[in-house]
This record gives sequence, structure tokens and C-alpha cells, in this order.
Amino acid sequence: MKSFEKLFPYFLIAGILLNVNGLLNGILEPDGALYATISKHIALTGEWFNLYGNGHDWLDKPHFPFWMAAFSFKLFGITSFAYKLPAFIFWLAGIVFIFKLANELYNTITAKVAVVIYIFSLHNILNNFDVRAEPYLTTLIIAAIYYFYKSTLSGRWSDIILVALMSACAVMTKGIFALITIGGGFVIYWIITKQWKQFINYRWWLMLLLILLFITPELYSLYVQFDLHPEKVVFGKTNVSGLRFFFWDSQFGRFFNTGPIKGHGDPTFFLHTTLWAFLPWSIILYIAVIQLLRKKSKKQDQSKWIIYGSAALTFIIFSFSGFQLPFYIVILFPHFSIIAAAYLTSLQTDASFKKIAVFQNTVLIIATLFVCALAFYSHFGNVVFLAIISATIVILNFNFFKPEGINRTIIPGIAFSFVLFLFLHNFFYPNLLTYQSGMMAGKWLVKNKEFKTPAMFNSWSYSFEFYAPGYVERLETIDDLNRFLQKDPKSPVYTSLNMLDELKLQGFQYHILHEFSDFHISMLTPAFLNPHTRNRELEKKVLITVEKKL
Repeated sequence: MKSFEKLFPYFLIAGILLNVNGLLNGILEPDGALYATISKHIALTGEWFNLYGNGHDWLDKPHFPFWMAAFSFKLFGITSFAYKLPAFIFWLAGIVFIFKLANELYNTITAKVAVVIYIFSLHNILNNFDVRAEPYLTTLIIAAIYYFYKSTLSGRWSDIILVALMSACAVMTKGIFALITIGGGFVIYWIITKQWKQFINYRWWLMLLLILLFITPELYSLYVQFDLHPEKVVFGKTNVSGLRFFFWDSQFGRFFNTGPIKGHGDPTFFLHTTLWAFLPWSIILYIAVIQLLRKKSKKQDQSKWIIYGSAALTFIIFSFSGFQLPFYIVILFPHFSIIAAAYLTSLQTDASFKKIAVFQNTVLIIATLFVCALAFYSHFGNVVFLAIISATIVILNFNFFKPEGINRTIIPGIAFSFVLFLFLHNFFYPNLLTYQSGMMAGKWLVKNKEFKTPAMFNSWSYSFEFYAPGYVERLETIDDLNRFLQKDPKSPVYTSLNMLDELKLQGFQYHILHEFSDFHISMLTPAFLNPHTRNRELEKKVLITVEKKL
């Protein structure tokens, strides 16, 4: 373990830099760009209590992540980097709390291994590029668990207040189900250890009251935007209560699939999702869980149920929910990292590490072949250059470091992440984003500063709304277009190429400022990735100026 501890600072710095790399790319549609436009609207209008998205009042998610991004916009300007920065700062704070909690429950070496596993897990790095609410939520949950654990030991009110504050921010990020992940492990731990008095401990009931107090900004916002305005049309209906949605429909409605937002649940979804999302550590995690289920519980291990119970309870709820998305599982990555790290540090023989290293090195080789094949197939990056970079990393993994002990499993995992994400962040995504026409059109307008007050006409793009300067109007009808042109007839309009014939039929003249290739890049297809068939898959979007015929 000593060699790992010597290398830990370098692993930590390398992992943070690899994640920083993702901050330098643009914002991916749809969710990331939608959240960025909602935050932009707050920053431009100063309406901190009202969320607007898709051109209307927006009720899907609570306010906290949008407040953080809008605050960043106020400080640093409205840019993609400013949108991602606060989420990244939260992610960094999450590393600290993972270390602290693992150090309390296990030991320092386990805490360090857990940090490395967390930093280099696949979907974690993706989330720092395609930012939604998860970087905030993950950190807030693990921080709340840490302070909850500390409060059970110390009884200090300062810890209880911090638990309530972190929990309240988590609730204002994703909803009240976050409290299950935060408190569920403690409930299971108390049941296992027969600490029945904890259920009537006045401190925990006061903590719940503090959480309710701390979420009043969210409750006030929802009440002002929706409950005071029953005439507003939300989800195709009037008389929609924001408070009811927050406490019931957004959480229980999704779980039972009875709310306005529905999905199709599959009990095995997160089993196979975790298999790829937690790469290159997923097999280690699965082995660790199997070992936990096989061995009998020991008294000295029972405090670990704070982590085991929280992860198991949340995983079961996710699995039986009617609404499932892959990135939901990321909030359990701190738990998974600690569980996997505890297993690795429990191994006693080099032979055990060798067996796991076989899988880790196999995953590394597959990643190398995948990167080279994808670069060759898509022409997104110079395949020879990428092959040299990937081969260098693989050779260093096998020969230069000559890893022993736990490093046999850690170093191939780190090499996997570098092979994959040096390609994704520096070659694949930069090329891919050039086909996100809204972003390209918005950036074009920023460079050509003579064009102001942009609009979209029957062609909606969250990335255009975000990247275009100022407030972007949505024009759905010819009357909307006429009203817009009366304000400034030289304003640019973003639309699809096939809408130009409609404009002609309606008696408009137009001038094409620039044409952009467009593809729904979050739904990739082999035909799009193939440069020989790519053009057939593209839609054309245009920036135009419009004037009415006399």
C-alpha cells in the first residue's frame, strides 16, 4: 500500500486535470443546454424565483442548480465555462467529503482509494462535461451523510445544522427523495443494531424541522410562480400547484408513473447501467457486493451499513421506479467508490490483485481498440496520432510503472480513463459539437456583433438560446414574426431550411446570413458517424434576416 500512497497525490492531480478538460467543451443538448438557458434567463432578468424554459413557465426541477449557474453568470459572464464551473466546484468538494466519510468509517488508505475510484469513474467524468444536476446532488448527499454521521458521534448542534443545510440544498436540487438516500442508511443501521431510541431522538426531529425551514426559498418560489397563478397552463392543464408537484408528482408521481412526466421502468435497468457507467471499476464493485452478501455481519462492521443501506435502498427505489435515466445512478458513485475501495484494501495477497488486474487490463485494451476504431470510422481525430497516444499509455501501464499490490488494479483503471477521455474531450466531442447547429449559430452571432435581438422561428434549439447574445424570442406563428420584425427588421432569425419556402408563400423576403449543418448529437447513429453517409443524415439550419414584401 505504501507505493499507492506515494503515488496518490499524482493520481489526484491527474484525475482533476482530466475532469477539467471536459469543462473546456461546449454544452450538449438537450438537458444541459436547457438548464443553461433557464439559468441564463435568471441572470438576464433577475427573476430568481421564477424558472422559464421552452418558452413558458417551467416546473420540472427545483431551483438550486439554476441559482448556482445564474450566480456564476453574474460573476463571470454567460459562457459555457461559467455554467459548468459551480458544478465542478461542488464536484471537487464531493471528493473531500468522500475522503472524510471513508476515513471515518474505514481508514486513510481506503479513503484515498475511494477518492481515486470516484474521480476516474466513467459517468462521473461524463457528468462534468454534460452538466445537469448530478454534480450538485451527489456532493450534497455525501456531505449530508458525513455530517449526519459526525452528529451521531458528537451530538454537536453545528453538525446537525450542517446536515439540515446540505439536505435542504439536495432537496432543492432534485426533490424530497434525496432524504431517503441521506437518511436511509442510518435507519437501517439503527434497526440492525436495535437502537430504537434513535427513532424518538428529538435531535433528528428538530433536524427535519430545520430542513423544512431551509427549503422555504424553494417553497416560496413555487408558490409565487404557480400556486398564486392557477390560470397558468402547465403540463397542458390549469390549476397546477407547484407545491403539490414538488412534494408529490415530481417524486412519487415518477416512482409510480402516475405524474405528468412518465417513463418505462425496468427492474434490471440500473444493474446493466452500472456495469458500463461505473467503468473501469464496475466488476470490482460487483465482486465487493457479492462478498458483502456472502460474509456474515460482524459487530465492528455494522456502522458500514450507513453506506450499504443508503446505496441498497436508493438502488432498489431507482430500479422499481417508473421513470429511469442512466445518469440517476451517479449520486451513488461515492457509495460505490467506498464499497469498492474497502474490498480492494481488504485483499491480502498479490495473487488476488493479479486476478482483478486481468480484467482491468482487458478493459484498457478494449478501450484502446474502441478509441482507434471510432476515430478511424468517424474521422473525428487523427487515428495515427490517437493510436500513438493510446499505445503510449498502454505501454506505460504494462512496463514503466511495473505496478504491484493494489496498483495492479488502480493504474490500469486510470490508464483506461485517460485513453478514453483524452479522445472524447479533445477530438470526438469538439468535432461532434460542430453539428449542434444552435450552438454554432449562436457563436456566429457573437462574432458578428452588428446583429442583435435574435429569434427562433418554428425551429427550437436550447443551445441557440444559450449561445446567442441576449434574450432569444420564440416565434411560433406568422403573427409572432410580424410583431418581431416591427421592433427590429434587421434582427437575425434562426430557422430550418425547409421553412424558407413557407416564408416565401407568406410574402416574406429573406437574406441568408449563414447555413449550418444539424444533427441530434445526443442520439448518434452509425450512418451519422460514417463520414461517407453523414451528409444524408444532416438537417440544414439557417440564420436569416427577414422583411415583409410591400
